[in-house]
Amino acid sequence: MATTIRCARATDVPDVLALWRESGAEPTHTDDAESLLRLIRHDPEALVVAEVDDHVVGSVIAAWDGWRGSVYRLVVSPGHRREGLGRRLVEAAETRLVDAGALRLQAIVVETDPRATGFWRATGWEQQVGRLRFVTG
Repeated sequence: MATTIRCARATDVPDVLALWRESGAEPTHTDDAESLLRLIRHDPEALVVAEVDDHVVGSVIAAWDGWRGSVYRLVVSPGHRREGLGRRLVEAAETRLVDAGALRLQAIVVETDPRATGFWRATGWEQQVGRLRFVTG
């Protein structure tokens, strides 16, 4: 089975949302079709998917705000984990962001998810300490 890594299309949105639910990704209030379609309209390259046999089996968001690149919502289907797909998605996100001009990248990771934190610690990315993140909305 060949895996294709590509930018998501609007038609992928239902499959991406299903992937997030299936994988046990921590839900947020922006996990809806409207939010993902807005992301794709705003930045058609931000949502990257992995596809096997026309099925979305992985995703990552690589957002560029003109200042810093942010990587989040890295999700791989349970049936496709431990195949290097997460790393391939991160590499695609890094390439997309560096090509856009990002000099610094950050990954937003759910601290209480041992699979997620274990994955990121194994990537060579450095865990930043001494910073708090504040959000609204």
